[in-house]
Amino acid sequence: MALRFALTIAGSDSSAGAGMQQDLKTCTALGVYCATVIVSVTAQNTFEVTGIHDLPVEMVEKQIDAVMQDLPVIYGKTGMLSNADIVRAVSRKAKQYGLKLVVDPVMVSKSGAVLLRQDAVDSLKRDLLPIALFATPNAVEAEAISGFSVRTVAEAGEAAKAIHALGPEYVVVKGGHIAGDEVVDVLFDGKKLKYFKYARIATKNTHGGGDTLSAALTSYLSRGFQPVRAYSLARAFMQRSVEKALAIGKGYGPVNPMHAIKGFRGDRRSPNGPSDSSCPRTGTRSTHQA
Repeated sequence: MALRFALTIAGSDSSAGAGMQQDLKTCTALGVYCATVIVSVTAQNTFEVTGIHDLPVEMVEKQIDAVMQDLPVIYGKTGMLSNADIVRAVSRKAKQYGLKLVVDPVMVSKSGAVLLRQDAVDSLKRDLLPIALFATPNAVEAEAISGFSVRTVAEAGEAAKAIHALGPEYVVVKGGHIAGDEVVDVLFDGKKLKYFKYARIATKNTHGGGDTLSAALTSYLSRGFQPVRAYSLARAFMQRSVEKALAIGKGYGPVNPMHAIKGFRGDRRSPNGPSDSSCPRTGTRSTHQA
């Protein structure tokens, strides 16, 4: 099989549990070569973010130019974009190169740090979502973008439709923040709602889950899967990554996209979540309802 390429445009997480580092691990695990554009450097660990330094817009643009003028990248993803100038620059460059984007509208870190300023939310809606192939907000982010309450699966569907009206071809509102024994993701393709149901895993170690999902989606798109099928595969991969999350650090451990690699298969004795034997085996048995 020919080598497939992807691009991540995101912040750097010094603990390597989220951001660009998590994207790299995910794409590599799925057999995709991932190029990187760093927009911000964060000082963070599993329990706090102590500093954020945004790179100059010119440097962000130069990184995108360097990658796109050399590598055959078709699909890319965005994560933390931090400020409105960076959002606008990414939008300009994506249009210039015809880059098909999965937009993960990262707004707040697991520890509560603001990763997308309010003016950048406005720019996201005006400049980036209209050119996106996929948008993957969680319920909190979907509320901020759509202006709708997203407390139920039905409300997630309405928010997905409202965000779709801003321009993305596909929108999925992730259900992790919606109460219930199951996690229900709601995908809208412009015609109908589709539902992806998974058992909720009792663990606090979910750092980098959104990055893992959006990077997996970008990887499967790069490998030639159609968008809805790519999302189904990515969501199953992410479920397995949560089941095998790493109980490391003093705060929220990261989900584990490297779960298939010996030595990175999760902590069977973790006090923070279920053992391997008690984790629900839902990664390859998702319930998908159209």
